[in-house]
Amino acid sequence: MIRTITLGVTAGLDGSRESRAAAEWAAREAELLGLPLKLVHVDEPSPAPLAQAPLLGAETLQYWTERVPREAAEGIRLRHPGLDVKIEQLSGRPAEALTDEAKDAELLVLGSRGLSGIGGFMVGSVGLAVVARAERPVVLVRAGEQAADEHEPDPAGIPSAATAFRPVVLGLDIENPDEALIDFAFAAASRRRTSLRVVHAWDVPPYYAYGLSVDLELHESLARAENTALTEVLSPWRTKYPDLEVTAESPYGSPGSHLVDASRTASLVVVGRRVRRGPVGAHVGPVTHAVLHHCAAPVAVVPHD
Repeated sequence: MIRTITLGVTAGLDGSRESRAAAEWAAREAELLGLPLKLVHVDEPSPAPLAQAPLLGAETLQYWTERVPREAAEGIRLRHPGLDVKIEQLSGRPAEALTDEAKDAELLVLGSRGLSGIGGFMVGSVGLAVVARAERPVVLVRAGEQAADEHEPDPAGIPSAATAFRPVVLGLDIENPDEALIDFAFAAASRRRTSLRVVHAWDVPPYYAYGLSVDLELHESLARAENTALTEVLSPWRTKYPDLEVTAESPYGSPGSHLVDASRTASLVVVGRRVRRGPVGAHVGPVTHAVLHHCAAPVAVVPHD
């Protein structure tokens, strides 16, 4: 008999504002996907001197290892009746434990502290380490993220979770158009019943750079070529998702800057991360790094070969 494994949505929870926002986002996504939610709390052992400190007694440790995930789960069950919510408590290094948990998840959701004033993220070492190594999609959610932030304002201009979702934005490199990345973005937009905005920013090859500013005809020729290539890449996906409204853009300039701009009116930004298994080790590319640190919407990072 073949055992069928049902992947769920997993959220890392440590009691911080950003992790609570991530857990709420994960609950909403689990409902959209029709999957169970697992809240994972990783208890990192304290160094020996700290472990003996009076302030870190049994009651404090019990609060962090038991009360935080239990109370979070109870709150989510009240706000999302019918959602299957489980708790898992682990011990070890958070980055390693969460990366391992991602292997058995449809996606892993983590919190990231928001930057006041300009929006965006301040990604911590744990979040970056997990994003750089996870073999499944990882979503980073700002502290303070609310369901209404992902929806269009109501007719009076007031934030509301009852209106339509804002578009999903996909950052796409047409030289390496990975199917897993594209499918993730199309599926995310489809289940939200919203549109998909594909952004492929481009720059000129180095040997063109010096003459481009005075050669508008060359610039227009390159722009047309980029638009044509993007259209060809998306053509089979438009056929696969015929009811999905898709807009495609090929702006000139920095991909990171264009995606950060697009994030201001997005419900979700989707970018890729190339998996490297060589001696250099795991890393996050410059575009993904810029998006993670400055986007105003949740960011999904999809690993691909």
